[in-house]
Amino acid sequence: MSIKIVLIGAGEVGFNLAKVLSKENYDLTVVDIDKAKCSRVKNNVDARVIEGNGCSQRILQKIDFTNIDYFLALTRIDEVNLVASRIAKKLGSKNTITRLRNTEYIHSEAIISPSEFGINHVIYPEKSAQLEIENLVRQSSAVEIKGFNDNNIKLIGIKLENSSPLIGRSIKNVYLSNPFIKHRSAVIYREENTFIPHLETIYKKDDVVYFCTENDYIDDVQKLSGKPSFKVNNIMILGLGKISRLIAKSLQSDYNVKIIESNTEKAKLYSPNLDDCLILNGDGLDEDFLESENIHEVDCFIATTENDKTNMLASLVAKHHVVKQVIMHVTTTSYFKSMRKIGIDSVVSKNISAVNDVLKIIHSDKDEISITPFEDMHIDAMEIRANPDSKYFNKKYSIEDIPESICLGSIVRDGKIIIPLYKKTSINPNDQLLLFLNPDSINKAESLFK
Repeated sequence: MSIKIVLIGAGEVGFNLAKVLSKENYDLTVVDIDKAKCSRVKNNVDARVIEGNGCSQRILQKIDFTNIDYFLALTRIDEVNLVASRIAKKLGSKNTITRLRNTEYIHSEAIISPSEFGINHVIYPEKSAQLEIENLVRQSSAVEIKGFNDNNIKLIGIKLENSSPLIGRSIKNVYLSNPFIKHRSAVIYREENTFIPHLETIYKKDDVVYFCTENDYIDDVQKLSGKPSFKVNNIMILGLGKISRLIAKSLQSDYNVKIIESNTEKAKLYSPNLDDCLILNGDGLDEDFLESENIHEVDCFIATTENDKTNMLASLVAKHHVVKQVIMHVTTTSYFKSMRKIGIDSVVSKNISAVNDVLKIIHSDKDEISITPFEDMHIDAMEIRANPDSKYFNKKYSIEDIPESICLGSIVRDGKIIIPLYKKTSINPNDQLLLFLNPDSINKAESLFK
């Protein structure tokens, strides 16, 4: 029997999530008050669409919630999401997942908690984006970092520059030459194509290689690739939106942080909460202004205004001034490939973070399998338990029998992380596996280990 999901809010988060869920054959109902957004869903997604207010009892009573497995409240307005979640729970929804922007609900001194609205899981897209950007700042040579197993295992993307000692060598050769640097080359992004490499794959200039490793080996992997982290001292942030404020508050005690905000009132409003930051009132696209603020001394430039085009232009200006690390936030995936191609180091999206957070919750509740899609790369990460009754053990397979379209990134056994070395590593029943694969190979992986 298919899992039934009701989703309110068909903005960027809701729409992109609906596309993924419909492809996975969930029974999906989408509710939004905006006619254009409803039409967009109808034209692109296999779902029932209801035009109306998602926190209206009258609208939600049109749905039989006694059979609904997940209610997803994903509008941009916290109050709408909270009220809608409470109504859905009262009507019988089994699980509710709610998007919130205001983090005050998780404070220890909060008067009202999400659980009082019948909410099972809360996602904070801005918080997720902030953590992703902060990881990039602290591991400065990476273009992308994803965490798994409570952040104990990392997938770290590094671009191979001219000077990289990996260029021209095979993955197998690098493994054999560096047996004490535990890593897997899980994914390669090359000339706008993403693929799962095999042992004979040769590294090439400008490859973005995604290495899977433990936290203890990140520095070694960066040195191995010829791109060790550089010391970040001076950070410049463009914009004083929610994400910018979260980043600044987290980084201000460890770095010299300057924030540029064009809105004078906004700058005055938030400056008392950011005592250790220098807040400047100015235009982040004005080169004369940037030069007067010593843009040439900035180690890391972070563009996180609420306008994608402003972020793109500002990032290009920062690159022109040879800032070592430029991180840009965008709301959609449309610009990911083009921005990487023209040299922006890292592109982050709170909306992709939100979609992945919801999918992780839904997938982890289902058959002990969690799938994290990388929307811009067409690659998925699958976390799956090796079932003792699966084909892998019944057929007495070894690690070499795993198809080349699937990379085994790590094994967690009794709380211990194992980065596999082919021929020397075995999979045991009930091991927790982290796989990287094309979406087309998901069924193969499930048939092997489920």
